[in-house]
Amino acid sequence: MLAATRRSLHGIAEVLLAGPQYRERGTIRLQVTPGGFGQVAGPLRVQGTELVWDADGAGRAPLRGTCRELGAAAGVEPGPPEGLYTDSSGVGPDEQLVVDPAAAELVADWFETGDHALRNFVPACDPVLWPEHFDLGIQLDEINYGVSAGDPVNTRPYAYVGPWTRRSGPFWNAPFGAMRRYDEVPAGPLATSAVMAFFVEGRKMA
Repeated sequence: MLAATRRSLHGIAEVLLAGPQYRERGTIRLQVTPGGFGQVAGPLRVQGTELVWDADGAGRAPLRGTCRELGAAAGVEPGPPEGLYTDSSGVGPDEQLVVDPAAAELVADWFETGDHALRNFVPACDPVLWPEHFDLGIQLDEINYGVSAGDPVNTRPYAYVGPWTRRSGPFWNAPFGAMRRYDEVPAGPLATSAVMAFFVEGRKMA
C-alpha cells in the first residue's frame, strides 16, 4: 500500500496544494506541517489522512474519492502547476485516491525526520517540499540534500545527497549521488541524528 499511498499523496500535493497556490500566489513551494505537509502561502494542508483547509482546522475531509471532489469541499480548483516542469505524479483530478493510514503515517514521519535533520544540519535553512518529485530538500554549495518519499525506481523512502557534479567512490551508491533508505537508519528519536550524520558524511565526501 505504500506505493499507492505515496502516489496519491504526491498527487494531492501537486494538484490540490501546489497548483492552486501557484495560480494564486505564484509559488509551488510546500512545507512539512504537523502530521503531514501543506502550502507555504495558504492554509491547505494534509494532516494524517485528512485534507484541512481552515487555519483553525475546522474545515477538513478524509483523503478519499478524487482530487476534484476534495477540491470542491475545500473551495479550490484542482490542477497541477502548468508549464514549470515535465515530471509529475501523473495523478489527474478524477483519479480515485488510495491512502492507507499506516503508509501515510510513515511518509509524514519520514518528512518530519528529514525536516529536523536538515534544520540541524544547516540551522539557517528553510527546507522546501517540492511537488515535482515529492521530496524535501535544500541546496548548499552546489549539493542537494534531502529526503524523498520514494519514486518509481527507489520505491521506499530515502535520504539523499546529490552533488551537481558527479562523484565517484563507494559512498556514491545512486545515479544522482548517494542515498540512505529509511529502513537503514534507526527508528524513533535516533532517526533524525542518523539522517543528519548521513548529510554530514555526504558533505565531507563531496
